[in-house]
Amino acid sequence: MQNQKPSDMPEEKPAEEAAAETEPAPEDLGEAPGVAAEVAEAAAAAAEDAAAEGEMELDPLTVMQAEIETLNAEMARLKDQALRAMADAENTRRRAERDKNDAIKYASLPLLRDLVKVADNMSRALAHGGNEEEEESAGAKALRDGVALTEKELLAAFNRHGATKIDPAGEPLDPERHEAMIEIPDEEAEPGTIVQVFEPGWILHGRLIRPARVGVARKP
Repeated sequence: MQNQKPSDMPEEKPAEEAAAETEPAPEDLGEAPGVAAEVAEAAAAAAEDAAAEGEMELDPLTVMQAEIETLNAEMARLKDQALRAMADAENTRRRAERDKNDAIKYASLPLLRDLVKVADNMSRALAHGGNEEEEESAGAKALRDGVALTEKELLAAFNRHGATKIDPAGEPLDPERHEAMIEIPDEEAEPGTIVQVFEPGWILHGRLIRPARVGVARKP
């Protein structure tokens, strides 16, 4: 058996070169760390966005502010309703008070409407019973004085209860207080002036009981 020469045997490579041949190239290792870093950054950004959205939805200050605004709006609505209810109650109270006062003030209105006819008859009796200058018997004079005294007392009672007699002779015609019955030709009086009163009118506390029935002047 022949001995091989040392030159024919494979030469042993140094350990550093063998390790270099088995390890990957530096270019292959450079790509993987960059991709991982980008993925990590994207994940972190997404996590931050999700956390921010969660904080906005569940922020207790925002929720409390919304509840306060809702309560303020409800309080304003209830306050408006309360003010309207108070105003309606006050108006109702005033109307009731006014109606009560009117009922008391005008309670005697039906009676006065009947009694003014009595006063009219007394005035007619005195107008057609002669005057004080004419000679009359003692009985006729006493009767006349009695009727005049009764009329005076009746008119005083009317005045005590707020009733006022309307005798508009010589005044311009007022359709709200006078009722024109006829037109009377008159050269001296202005047209539309009352020249004759057939029945006096009556007013109770400013309310017309009966209009005065009158004759109005016109040009001949």
